[in-house]
Amino acid sequence: MIAIDLSGKAALVTGAARGIGRAIALRLAEAGADVAIADLDLSGAAEFGEQLSAASVEEEIRDLGRRATSFAGDLGISVNCDAFLAKSAVALGRIDILVNCAGGAIVPHDSGWGSAASDTDIEKIFAANYGSMAYCCRAAVPYMRQSKGGAIVNIASTAGYESQARGALAHYGAFKAAVINYARSLAAEVGHDGIRVNTVAPGIVMTARIAALAAARGIGTPDQAEATPLRRLGQADDIAKAVLFFASDLSGFVTGQCLAVNGGAPSLAC
Repeated sequence: MIAIDLSGKAALVTGAARGIGRAIALRLAEAGADVAIADLDLSGAAEFGEQLSAASVEEEIRDLGRRATSFAGDLGISVNCDAFLAKSAVALGRIDILVNCAGGAIVPHDSGWGSAASDTDIEKIFAANYGSMAYCCRAAVPYMRQSKGGAIVNIASTAGYESQARGALAHYGAFKAAVINYARSLAAEVGHDGIRVNTVAPGIVMTARIAALAAARGIGTPDQAEATPLRRLGQADDIAKAVLFFASDLSGFVTGQCLAVNGGAPSLAC
């Protein structure tokens, strides 16, 4: 078996206080990376009853024997992204890996229709899903150029390349599509600097948050699991493993790509 060794690397993960982001941060730490995390609320796991193995995600990373630091703030504001990158570079000494996981369909479900979303909701979804990603990428590239290379992994969604039932989550899907396209453009720009940029597009992932909202939103149902070729819904660690591939040398000749991690349903690629 090929072991992934990220020893000596410094990784940054946004949206890492819970769910997919937390799973990614822990996987990178298990592989040997020092990890900086950022989130709007660093204690966010408690909101949906997600159990940690320590007092915080930062402490979980330290318990794995890695250096860790954290940043609390709204990454939809560009100066906060600059501050997160600067703090991380000082604490960890370098920046080799950036995973943009912050975001989500964060407005009320009934506010997601393309014909009905308010200006405020559109701006909120944009800032969380596209703005935070673009600002962090922009801030990370100079650090990675100094290190003569790096890996950026953006978390999109299968909603970014296919419409949802009856047109739900219109703006969320549109901005996730923009995340996918942005990664391809950035990959073409910075490839000669040794920086790779790829995207992971999850399907339905049964995080504690999704499980709590499942009944109200009609997601994560047994029928949806049965309709998936692998006959189950995703887990946070399924996404983390895909990110680990893109963050490591195993994907050293892969850039500008989008990998759907959705159990094969309903599409196989993006």
